[in-house]
Amino acid sequence: MERRRGAELEAALLDAAWDEVLESGYARLTMEAVAARAHTGKQVLYRRWRNRAELVIAAMRYRTGSIIDDIPDTGSLRDDVLEVLQRMTDRFAVIGPDIFHGLLSEAPDLDQEAFTGMAGVMATIVKQAAERGEIPTADVPERVLTAPTNLLRHEMLFTRDPVPASTLVSLVDDVFLPLVSGTPPRSG
Repeated sequence: MERRRGAELEAALLDAAWDEVLESGYARLTMEAVAARAHTGKQVLYRRWRNRAELVIAAMRYRTGSIIDDIPDTGSLRDDVLEVLQRMTDRFAVIGPDIFHGLLSEAPDLDQEAFTGMAGVMATIVKQAAERGEIPTADVPERVLTAPTNLLRHEMLFTRDPVPASTLVSLVDDVFLPLVSGTPPRSG
């Protein structure tokens, strides 16, 4: 059998990790099982990812796409933020609450980019909106930038059910847009 390298090897590893976590669940996932499924040694995995949490996040991004690498630009701040939140809920629906909760339980073992990357996404979206004249400035505190994504993570943390679209709309219309535009939230 020819030895796999580079992108081919990485794709095989990520496919194996994804299949293994979906089949076994996060709690029973081991680097050894992923390596066996990929027909390689676990040292090959550890050269790329420090731990199973980083491997699962890489596999998830490989399979579901990276929000960080594909920032929405719909022409509307509201629609851009709703799109980000919808992608997050779509990903949650694919990975399920067990994997989500497992990843959060190992948060200290993760590269902080796993949690801070959304600030960059939101900063880009706000900058685009300011350039279009939708909001007065792109100079928004980081806590405000990450409010909708952090509040959505909170919703996902405490539920086993899909997050309804009405929750996404509320996070944007009642929380985020009033904070960045300086207008009061909609009543209702």
